[in-house]
Amino acid sequence: MATKLKKSKSAAPKDSGFMEAVEVLGKEKGIAPEVLFDAIDKALAAAYKRNYNNEANCRVSLDRVTGEYHVFAIKEVVEEVENPVTQISLAMAHKLSEDYQLGDTLEEEVTPANFGRIAAQNAKQVVVQAIREAERGIIFNEYVNRANDIITGVVQRVENKNVYINLGKTEAILAPSEQIAHESYAPNDRIKALIVEVKNTSKGPQVMVSRTHPGLLKRLFELEVPEIQSGEVEIKSVAREPGMRSKIAVYAENADIDAVGSCVGPRGARVQTIVDELRNEKIDIVKWSADPVQFIANALSPAKVVSVAINETDKLSRVVVPDYQLSLAIGKEGQNARLAAKLTGWKIDIKSESQADEFGFEDENEAEAIDIDEFATDEFYSEE
Repeated sequence: MATKLKKSKSAAPKDSGFMEAVEVLGKEKGIAPEVLFDAIDKALAAAYKRNYNNEANCRVSLDRVTGEYHVFAIKEVVEEVENPVTQISLAMAHKLSEDYQLGDTLEEEVTPANFGRIAAQNAKQVVVQAIREAERGIIFNEYVNRANDIITGVVQRVENKNVYINLGKTEAILAPSEQIAHESYAPNDRIKALIVEVKNTSKGPQVMVSRTHPGLLKRLFELEVPEIQSGEVEIKSVAREPGMRSKIAVYAENADIDAVGSCVGPRGARVQTIVDELRNEKIDIVKWSADPVQFIANALSPAKVVSVAINETDKLSRVVVPDYQLSLAIGKEGQNARLAAKLTGWKIDIKSESQADEFGFEDENEAEAIDIDEFATDEFYSEE
């Protein structure tokens, strides 16, 4: 059985203003005031032990309305007292109540007369720390569920090649590996990036973002194209060589909707906005098809394709293009063919018409295919 002894006449002074401030601050920061009050109670108990009696097992009671506080020492009822700080005799306990028995605990008020200054100082520190930790938790919870989402921020500074982006409540870090090659960042530049990871560190939430991830291109189209937002147009896959060129495959189930035209926009306005955001990265928008022959032909745009032969077992395709289109189909340093392979998931071997007199799968060594497996998977994004 445990009870409280009668409180001493020297109760702590009232400070309703402080309590009101805690209430208001808690609501402003989105923190339940009771969380702050509980933290203050524990901090005051620790302060009492540290400054007055380290052996004491105590509890602090803080009135949530008046701000009045009392310190209670928790003592065990024993036959013979060996430590008056933690024990009380059965005879003394019986003076308070005949109901006490050996082994019971009771609470005796021990509020020091000069505890007010220490209490106020500790309460302030606890409130500040609790708010800081709660804010960190709120920010972490806000961003941890936004992985693969796009953010807009202002470049704050560049340190050790890391770009720090101000998001308002916190900072995002754009690491060198996630930056587009040859792209420069200056303070006050406004940029968009994709959230790739959120870490909870001792210094607070750390939001890691990317400008090179293919998911960024997808999110930019979702922002700019109403038909994608409504679900009328679907992005099937994305392939990027960041800062250089990208391909995106789109599809509309409704035959009356032009999926490619929707993404291009009136006079190219929609895709141009994205090109500007990505600092003139070239973007090919192609129509997705469930037929791999048609999809591969579309993916090699802007080159014109004469024919496509496929080997479904090896996911190998062999494409014939007009002689004058061969360099366009392959692209500078093989870029167009690489992106088409990434976009479709097929190995692609391209020949001109004059090279394709006997074009089949009999001789697997007659030409080298563009193999998607040779390229990093983080450059490819597919909805399937």
